[in-house]
Amino acid sequence: MNRLTRRSFLKDGALGMLAISAATDWASPAKANPLGLPVGIQLYTVRDVIGRNFDGTLRQLANIGYREVEMAGFYSKTPAEILRSMRSVGMKVISAHYSLDELREHLSERIAFAKELDLQYMICPGVSLPHPPAHPSRRWSFTLDDWKWNAEQFNKIGAQTQKAGIQFGYHNHYHDFARTEGKIPYNQMLKWCDPRYVKFEIDVGWMVYSGFNPVHYMTRYPGRFPELHIKGVKVGSKPFVSLRHGFPTAELGRDDKVNWKQVFAVARTAGVKHYYLEQESFPDMPMWQALKVDYDYLHHLKV
Repeated sequence: MNRLTRRSFLKDGALGMLAISAATDWASPAKANPLGLPVGIQLYTVRDVIGRNFDGTLRQLANIGYREVEMAGFYSKTPAEILRSMRSVGMKVISAHYSLDELREHLSERIAFAKELDLQYMICPGVSLPHPPAHPSRRWSFTLDDWKWNAEQFNKIGAQTQKAGIQFGYHNHYHDFARTEGKIPYNQMLKWCDPRYVKFEIDVGWMVYSGFNPVHYMTRYPGRFPELHIKGVKVGSKPFVSLRHGFPTAELGRDDKVNWKQVFAVARTAGVKHYYLEQESFPDMPMWQALKVDYDYLHHLKV
C-alpha cells in the first residue's frame, strides 16, 4: 500500500549486485525452503523498478534465489514475452492479481491471456461496492450485503476460470477483519464462497496486523488456502491503527512479530502449494538488501 522510497535504478542495481554476489547460482535447485517448495515473490514488491527494467529486475530476483512469481500487472508485455523473460532466468509465473472490475468487465479476455501465460491461479486482491459510493470517503463503507454481493461475483468468476483450468482466489487486506453488523466479513466470505470455485490467498501480514491468526484459519479450513503472502509485521504494531505512514513493515526474522515456524508447520497439512514474499515498503534498509534478508530467512527456515 505504501509507496516505496524512490531511488535511482542504478542504485537499486548496484545493491542488487551486492545481493547477487552473496547468493547461490539461480540455476541451482533449492536445498532448503519451508515445505520443500520454491521461494516465490509477488512482483508488487519491486513495483518501483520492474517497470523500468523488467528483465534486469527478474535477473536480480533470480540471483537472490526467488523461483516462483505472482504478478500484479503485465507491463504491456505479451504472454510470450513474459514467459521468455522468466525462462531465461529460471523463474516460473504461477499466479497473478486482477481487480474485480476488470474481471467482471473483461473476463473472457483475461482468461485467454492467463491461459497463454500458463497461470495456475487468478487472484482478486480486493472487493468492490456494487454501486459507486455517493462520496469518495464512503468507498470502504461496506455492509454485509455488499460483502455477500462480492462473494456472488467471485463464485461466478471462479466457475468460468475453472472451465479454463485456472483456479480463482481472493486475497485479504485488513478491512476484511473489521467487524461489520456484528460479523467478521472474512468469516462470512468463507461461508458464502463456493469452495469448488473460490480459494483464498492468505496475506499473513495483513491478517496478523488485523489481530487474527492464520494458523487458526488454515487449521479450521484445510484445503481452502493454496497460496500465502509472506509479509513481516513490525513488533509493537497495533491492529487498525491509521495507515497514514504505511504498513508496519519488518524484514522476516528481524523485529517481526509473525511466528513463521508455526505458520509453515500448519501450512504443511493445510494444502498450501505456493507462497510469495511481499514486502510493502523498505524503511529500515535498501530494497535489494531487504529482499536478500527475506529470502535467506525463508530459505533456511526449518519447520
